[in-house]
Amino acid sequence: MSENIAFSNVDRKNNLQKITKDTYDLVVIGGGITGAGIALDASSRGMKVLLLEKGDFASGTSSKSTKLIHGGLRYLKQFDFWLVKEVGSERAIVHKLAPHLVIPEKMLLPLIEGGSYGKWLTSIGLKVYDILAQVSGDDKRQMLEKKEAMKLEPLLPKKILNGAGYYAEYRTDDARLTLENLKTSIQFGAQLFNYTKVTDFIYEDEQVAGVKFTDEAFGDEYSVSSKYVINAAGPWVDELRSVNQSKKGKRLHLTKGVHLVFPKEKLPVKQSIYFDIPDGRMMFAIPRGKVTYIGTTDTNYNLDKDHVTTDIADAIYLVSAVNNMFPDIELELDDIISSWAGLRPLIHEEGKSASELSRKDEIFTSDTGLVSIAGGKLTGYRKMAERTVNRIAKKMEEDHDIELKHCTTDKIPLCGNDFKKFKHVKKYIGQVQERLQADGFTKYDAWYLVTTYGKQTESILALYANIKGDKPKERMIRAEAQFAIAHEMAMNPLDFFIRRTGRLYFDIDSVRKYKEPVFEEFQKAYNYSAEEMEAFSKALEAQLKEHSDFSLERG
Repeated sequence: MSENIAFSNVDRKNNLQKITKDTYDLVVIGGGITGAGIALDASSRGMKVLLLEKGDFASGTSSKSTKLIHGGLRYLKQFDFWLVKEVGSERAIVHKLAPHLVIPEKMLLPLIEGGSYGKWLTSIGLKVYDILAQVSGDDKRQMLEKKEAMKLEPLLPKKILNGAGYYAEYRTDDARLTLENLKTSIQFGAQLFNYTKVTDFIYEDEQVAGVKFTDEAFGDEYSVSSKYVINAAGPWVDELRSVNQSKKGKRLHLTKGVHLVFPKEKLPVKQSIYFDIPDGRMMFAIPRGKVTYIGTTDTNYNLDKDHVTTDIADAIYLVSAVNNMFPDIELELDDIISSWAGLRPLIHEEGKSASELSRKDEIFTSDTGLVSIAGGKLTGYRKMAERTVNRIAKKMEEDHDIELKHCTTDKIPLCGNDFKKFKHVKKYIGQVQERLQADGFTKYDAWYLVTTYGKQTESILALYANIKGDKPKERMIRAEAQFAIAHEMAMNPLDFFIRRTGRLYFDIDSVRKYKEPVFEEFQKAYNYSAEEMEAFSKALEAQLKEHSDFSLERG
C-alpha cells in the first residue's frame, strides 16, 4: 500500500475551516501511536474520523521509546502472562503489516554469575515466552553455551559469563510506524491535523458533543462537532480528563525512560543485547545503522511534560551500566553523540515502584461520555485501538441503529508496504543500492531509504531525479524534505529532522551538514519569513545541543 495521498499543511487554514462545517462520528485527541491506531481502526470500520494532535505527530512518547516491537520478556518475571501473550502475538502481525519498518532482530540475553537470570529458569522462561507469543521456526529460543555466546558477541564479560539465551524480537522506528498508521487511515477517509491543541469540550444534554481547539501555528480558534470523543493524549490524558471534569478513580503515573546514542566504533556490539545492571534492572544495547543506542532508565517523573530531557545523572547511570557489562569498553560522556528521553503514561498502583508498574492499558469512560485510553506498550497499539474502538462502535450501533464493520486492522498493510515477506525488503534494498551507486550512495543509504519509506522510496527517487545540482546527497535530502512536506504533513524543519527521518538520533551529523538545503525547502513551501526561519534555526540548534552535549558545564 504505497499510494501517495496528498497530506500537507501547505493549505492549512482552508482545510481547518472546512472541518468546522462537518459533524464527525469520532474525534480522536492525540496523534501518537495509540491515536493513530484508533484513527485507522475506526475509519476502516466506516466511521467519519477527525484526529487532532497538539504538537507534531508522534512528538510525545511515540518517538521516544526503545523502538522495539517486542514480547516483553521482563513481564514473565511479574507473572503478567496475559500481556506477554498479547504483545508477543502482535509482533508477528505488525511485522506483516510493515515488514520494512518492523524488522526481525535477534536478542542475546547473557547469563552471568549473580545476574537476574539463571540458566535453568531462563530456559524455561524463554520456552514459555515462545509458547505464549506463538513463536515458530528459526525464531524459537536457543540456549547457548559460553563459547557460542562469545562467538556471537565477543565483547561479553568472559570471566563471569555462563552462557546466554537467544531469542527473537523486532526493531522499529516508532515515529514512522505512527505516521504510516495515520497515512493509511487517510485512505479510509480520516482527517488528521498536527499542531491543533484541544482546549475544551462542547456538550449537549451534559454529554460530550465535540471539541474546541486552537491552531498552534496561526493562533486561530475552532469548534468541531462530533458524536463521540476519544482522549488518547498519552501523558496528557489526565489533563483532558480534568477539563472534562471526569478525573475520577485511577490516575496516571508517569515514568521517564532515557536512551543514549554512540558511534558504532565506540560501542561495536555485533547484535542486540538485553543485559543486567548492577541495581537489578535490565537494559538494552542495540546496533542500528551507523550507531549503537542503549537504554533505558525507569524513574518517576513530575516535571514539565512538554520538555523532557536527559540529564547528566541519567547519562552517567547508563554509561556506567555499559562499562560494567562490557569490560573491554570504556565509554565516557564525551562519546555520546545523541540521546532522547520520553515518558511512559502508566496506570498508578499504590505502593509500586516505577519499574514494577504494569504496562497494561486501561479504558475510562466518564459520565459525559468521554472515552480515555492510557497505559499500554508500543507493541500492543493495534489491540489497544481495537478495544477502544469496540467500545465506541457498540455505543454508536445502539444510539443510531446501524451496523459497523468489525476490526480488520490485522489485514490492512501500512503505507510503504508492497512486500510479501521480509526477504523482499532485503532484495529491494539491494536494488535501490544498485540504482544509486553510480551517484556515490552506499549500502547504508539504500538501507536507510527502504527501512524509512518502504516502497515510497520510489517517490523519493522520482523527486531526486528532478532536482538539479552536482551534489547527490544534498539532492536526496531535498527530495526527502519535499516528500515530507507534500505527503507527511511536516510543517517545519524540526518535524523533518526529528520525527520524519530520525536523523537527530541516528545520523546527527547529517542534520548539521544538510540544515541549509532542508531549511530552503521549507521556506519555499510555506513562504516563511526571515524571522520565522531564524526561530526555526535557533530551535534546531537548541535541540542539537540538548540531545548531544553532556559536558558537565552544560546548563
